[in-house]
Amino acid sequence: IRHQADYFAPGYFVWAVLIENLARIGYEEKNMYMASYDWRLTFQNTEVRDQSLSRLKSTIESMVRTSGNMAVVIPHSMGSLYFLHFLKWVEAPAPMGGGGGPDWVARHIKATMNIAGPFLGVPKAFAGIFSAEAKDIAVARAIAPGVLDNDIFGLQTLQYIMKVTRTWDSCLSMLPKGGKTIWGDASWSPKEGYDCSTKKSDDAADGLVKGQTESGVQVGAHGKPSAHYGRMVAFGKEAAAMSHEVIVNRKKEIKTPTNTTLRNTTACGDVWTEYQELTWDDVEEIASREIFNADDLVEVLRKVAPKLMARGEDNWSFNIADDPSDEKYQHYRYWANPLETTLPNAPDMEVYCLYGVGIPTERSYIYKVSPSADNCYIPFRIDTSADGGSEGCLKGGVQFVDGDETVPALSAGYLCHAPWKGKTKFNPGGSPSYVREYKHAPPSNLLEGRGTQSGAHVDIMGNFALIEDILKVAAGMTGEDIGGNRIFSDLREWSERIKLKL
Repeated sequence: IRHQADYFAPGYFVWAVLIENLARIGYEEKNMYMASYDWRLTFQNTEVRDQSLSRLKSTIESMVRTSGNMAVVIPHSMGSLYFLHFLKWVEAPAPMGGGGGPDWVARHIKATMNIAGPFLGVPKAFAGIFSAEAKDIAVARAIAPGVLDNDIFGLQTLQYIMKVTRTWDSCLSMLPKGGKTIWGDASWSPKEGYDCSTKKSDDAADGLVKGQTESGVQVGAHGKPSAHYGRMVAFGKEAAAMSHEVIVNRKKEIKTPTNTTLRNTTACGDVWTEYQELTWDDVEEIASREIFNADDLVEVLRKVAPKLMARGEDNWSFNIADDPSDEKYQHYRYWANPLETTLPNAPDMEVYCLYGVGIPTERSYIYKVSPSADNCYIPFRIDTSADGGSEGCLKGGVQFVDGDETVPALSAGYLCHAPWKGKTKFNPGGSPSYVREYKHAPPSNLLEGRGTQSGAHVDIMGNFALIEDILKVAAGMTGEDIGGNRIFSDLREWSERIKLKL
């Protein structure tokens, strides 16, 4: 077991609780292996530089050969995407792949139990690249603006963060996949109408029903502005709540920006981001678009992060394949996108999607342009003044949905519920797939530490129900033996709204 895998820091467990419980049913270092990889690199480059994929292949082969049993693989978070890439790499011919042949997975893998896997991406990955922000950073920036910006201390913290993270090509693997078919657009989303508030408004009793106000703001069932989750980025709270028809008409009236002045960056110090290469005309043009859906995100990043995207698009793809078995999709750039690749032809390999629900999770953002005087700043920032009023839990410029605080439930569970369910074009071998959700319950007292029923993205690793499910499968039980699917969220309804050809 590798260092920092069991405990990230003293007292902060990651894999430790699961490892200790696996040891109680007979697992030890001879038959339990922690697969490490450099998560900053693209998945294929972990093989080019470190031979990480080859080491994983040879280790699994050795363990299966010596034990006589097939392997149960337990990836967490990005590791689920990494192992999805591995499943294609290991059977692909050399030199691009591992040369294991078309039946390697069927001969070696009993089950893959994905914990909190962001299979369809996470919206916060875009926010991190676009403005070096997420919910917590945006709130901290609003409370103490001089700390994260360069007003007081001259630290230029966010610029440093952006400069470093844009060298991590792996971050692109987490961008939303599937475009508007999966995530929706200005007019709809699978989670349209979602209300994470348990307190119902009395406005409905006063006669307010779904419709729109005179200004064109769409009103939901509670008489409050609707949350249009398909608008993954909106510039201004008004644009986020407008009806689709009004948005279309407003777009026709947008005037072309005329400010082509270069941003004055002479006092910006030694932290250079690609935003310093944009004119204010470029900045205003992006903001004037008002709304961006999932299909638009890659286009925006090509403009604001061209170097990262130039490297990244050689390694990643974010679309949907009409025929994922087509020869075109045998290239490694498609292997971590479950909508552009197929599961191996392994009818007996079980695939699990295990994740927490019941925690507000970032889904879409309301942005604003920083003042033009802030030449050294990142020109876009989450508008933390956009707060409340939305039936979709709008807080601090962020719209929330159900998930594990990091990965929306749709991203973690949809594949196992629909595209991988039964024999489909994405699952030609008909590998059984199961959704197992764990409803979040915070610790009842300090003695529970981070909680034995937590559904949070990392803390779920200590969830007793999750550990029990993994132990049962590792001991030889099947998905049906442990109860099949267990769904607490509205995943079924969301899946029905997604019109994906299977």
